[in-house]
Amino acid sequence: MICDNITVNEKGHLCFAGRDTVELAEKYGTPLYLMDEEKIRENCRVYVNALKKYFGENALPIYASKANSFKRIYAIINEEGMGSDVVSSGEIYTAKKAGFPMEKTFFHSNNKTDADVEFAMENGVGFFVADNSEELDAINSKAKTRNIRQKVLLRLTPGIDPHTFAAVATGKVDSKFGAAIETGQAEELTKYALSLENIDLQGFHCHVGSQVFDSEVYIKAAEIMLSFVKEMLRKYSFETKILDIGGGYGVRYTESNPHINIDENIRVLSEEMKKFAAQLGIELPAIMLEPGRSIVADAGMTLYTVGTLKKIPGYKCYVSIDGGMTDNPRYALYGSAYTVMIANKANEKADMLCTVAGRCCESGDLIQENISLTSTVKRGDICAVLTTGAYNYSMASNYNRLPRPPIVMIDREKDYIAVKRETFDDIISNDV
Repeated sequence: MICDNITVNEKGHLCFAGRDTVELAEKYGTPLYLMDEEKIRENCRVYVNALKKYFGENALPIYASKANSFKRIYAIINEEGMGSDVVSSGEIYTAKKAGFPMEKTFFHSNNKTDADVEFAMENGVGFFVADNSEELDAINSKAKTRNIRQKVLLRLTPGIDPHTFAAVATGKVDSKFGAAIETGQAEELTKYALSLENIDLQGFHCHVGSQVFDSEVYIKAAEIMLSFVKEMLRKYSFETKILDIGGGYGVRYTESNPHINIDENIRVLSEEMKKFAAQLGIELPAIMLEPGRSIVADAGMTLYTVGTLKKIPGYKCYVSIDGGMTDNPRYALYGSAYTVMIANKANEKADMLCTVAGRCCESGDLIQENISLTSTVKRGDICAVLTTGAYNYSMASNYNRLPRPPIVMIDREKDYIAVKRETFDDIISNDV
C-alpha cells in the first residue's frame, strides 16, 4: 500500500487507521472524509523533532492550514507544538475559535484587504507575511492607530523552478507572490519596510512550490535567501531574526511517487545551510518550515458509493460515484493523480480499465481517468480514494447545490465527527 495506515482485512475490506472502511461508510454514510488523527500527530512530530534536532530550539514548523482548515486540526497542531500559517480572515477566525495561540500564527496572502489587516490585528495575529509595499503601508497605518509595532516577514521570490506543476510553483520570478530578489525589488521592499515606524521587520520568507521529494531545491533556495540576508546586513545593518523557507515536501499519491524521509531531508538541509552561512560569515537565523500537505494528505481518505456503470464499447467504462469535483476538485483543476480502490473488494484483482466520474452536471467532473478497478464493481460498492487529507475538504464547494461531506476523525480508541455533514438547510441558510 502507498501508506502504512492502509491495510486489507480478512474480509477483503480496505482498512484505514485500523478501521474497516466499509463499516465506517455504513455508519456515517457517503461521501465521507476520513482523517487518521494518529498519523497527523506522527507527521507533526517528525517535523517538530527534526527541526529542533538539526536547527536548534528556536526552529519552528508552521502548519500551512490552507491544506485542511477546521477547528480540530488547529487543536491537534497546537498540542504537537507547531505554529500555523493562515491565509485569510476565515482561517484566522477558525484558529481563534479552536483556541490556537494567535502569537504563533503567520498571516499570508498576496492581497490582504484593509478589513483583513484590521481583523488580524484585532485577533492578535503574531506575524504578517507581507507581499508588497501597499500591504506594508496598510499594516503600518493600522499598527499606528493601535500604537503597536507589528512583526512582519517579507515574502521574497528566489527565482527557483521546482520542476513541479506550474499551478503550484510559486518561487519563480514571474509569480503573483512576493518580491523578486533577482530584479532588485526584494531589496527595495526591505529598505522600505525598515523605514516604516510601526513595522517590526523580523526576517524573510520564500516558498518554491509543492510536491518536492528531495532537498536540492530547498538548498538552492536557502543559499539565495542566505546571500540576501548577508547583503541586507552589509547594506542596511539589518540582522535577520527569522528565515522561513516555506513548505512543499511531497507525499505519495500513487505507487509511482517515491518514499521520502523528512528527517533525513531536514538533516541534509541543515548541514548545507550551516555550511553556507559559515562561508558568508553570518549567524543562521531561526529557521522555519511550512508543511501542509505532508502533515495531512496521507492522514486522509475519502469514501464514496458507486452508482451507475456506463460501458461504451470500443471506448471506455465510466464508474460514477456519489461525490466528485465538489469534494475533490484537484483532478479537474490540476490533473492530480490519486490511488482508487473498491473498498469492499480490496483483495480482488484490478483488471478493468475505467474512468471514475463524479455526479455533477459537468463533463470535467472526474476523479481519475484510465485507472484499473476490479471488473466485478457494481452499484452499491464502496469506492475509496486514498491520500485525500490535503486540498480536498479545504477546496470543496456546493456546486450543483451538493452538501459537503463530514469529516470523521479516527484515533486509537474511537471515531468521531470533527465536521458535520452539511444539510440542504445549511446550503440555503444565507438565501433571502
